[in-house]
Amino acid sequence: MQVKKFQYYAILKQLLRWTILVFPTAVITGSVIALFLWLLNLAIHYRFAHQWLLFLLPLAGVAIYFIYYYLGKNTEKGNNLIIEEISQSGAGIPKRMAPVILVTTVITHLFGGSAGREGTAVQIGGSIAGMLGRWFRLNEMDTKVMLTAGVAAGFGAVFGTPLTGAIFALEVIAIGRIQYHALFPALVASVIADMTVAAWGVHHTPYRIDIVPHTAYFLSDWLPMDLLLIFKVIVAAIAFGLSSYLFSGMVHEIKGLFSKNVAIKWLIPFLGGVIIIGLTYVNGKQDYLSLGVDPQYPAAITIPSAFQAGGADTWSWLWKTIYTTITLGSGFKGGEVTPLFYIGATLGNTMAELLNAPLSLFAALGFIAVFAGATNTPLACTMMGIELFGGEYALLFAIACFTAYFFSGHRGIYSAQSLIVPKFEDPDPTKNAV
Repeated sequence: MQVKKFQYYAILKQLLRWTILVFPTAVITGSVIALFLWLLNLAIHYRFAHQWLLFLLPLAGVAIYFIYYYLGKNTEKGNNLIIEEISQSGAGIPKRMAPVILVTTVITHLFGGSAGREGTAVQIGGSIAGMLGRWFRLNEMDTKVMLTAGVAAGFGAVFGTPLTGAIFALEVIAIGRIQYHALFPALVASVIADMTVAAWGVHHTPYRIDIVPHTAYFLSDWLPMDLLLIFKVIVAAIAFGLSSYLFSGMVHEIKGLFSKNVAIKWLIPFLGGVIIIGLTYVNGKQDYLSLGVDPQYPAAITIPSAFQAGGADTWSWLWKTIYTTITLGSGFKGGEVTPLFYIGATLGNTMAELLNAPLSLFAALGFIAVFAGATNTPLACTMMGIELFGGEYALLFAIACFTAYFFSGHRGIYSAQSLIVPKFEDPDPTKNAV
């Protein structure tokens, strides 16, 4: 089928239009995220130097509750609100979402809450995109595309992974469907936002996989791959998927448990903070507080340390799961993704020891695969592996992410995700509904 000549002009016009529309969204989002990352780093290192701040975590939780009670209103739903707005238009994304989530996330980390930063970045991008969409008087369909671009800008900028940010924004909305109509605006927004963060002089943590020596076992000219290594990757990826399932289930169950049993709602974050303090003194160290990226002391367990021998304890991944699900389930703010990186990298470290596998490679596989299972975004996470660790092990990244995706079940960390195509069909045709 031939495309008429004038259609090329229409295509170019549309691409130019979206470039102009998303450019200010991306620049503003990237600038706000650069500020956010700077403030977050400041808060975390200030707590390192003043460890007594942890004792104020319960009061910080109460403060966060009242900030949302008086100022946040319907922004409390966070990322789920943005996903709902893209799936089916509602009341829109409030402008106050960006400043409220930024401030409350910094408070969470300043006092030691175990949370992430992706939720904040996505909400910043979505809030700014929604505000500019109203200014530009976009129709309903274009508003959804603009919000998708805002999500991509936020995610790509906060992690320094622009391609991942674009794919994540398309993939996260619904399980089993990717919204390709928003691909170009999402990609442009993510790239520009990432460039903006870099222009502000904010840098991301580098990760590296050690060279994995090739073995002759199961290798031949017609089968140029190590089948034993692939088998180990699949076994580890099943564990990654199950840990994703555990994390998602615990977040939802803890929220429900607190909501059902604590009548005075501001007491929920207070109790959550008290529990985190208690856990810290049970295990005797503060390694599982906050992001877990920068070390509080030389031998601290962090995401980078998990890429080295002896850089994680056997149960580090479980401790981080407990800390983060209690922090988020009791109402503190931030996000889930960076803790999922921590859980995945430390579990990968443990699995490498059990399976006699390359340690840094399996830490990297866990890093992306646990995230893939918890967010139901295996394509985005495969791309993240390539962007962060290089393309040499792209096949193993894909195997790990898709295996974890299938073994994580249908419930992820975002309750607003629609289920379009189930991951598997029940053999009993009367039970196919999920």
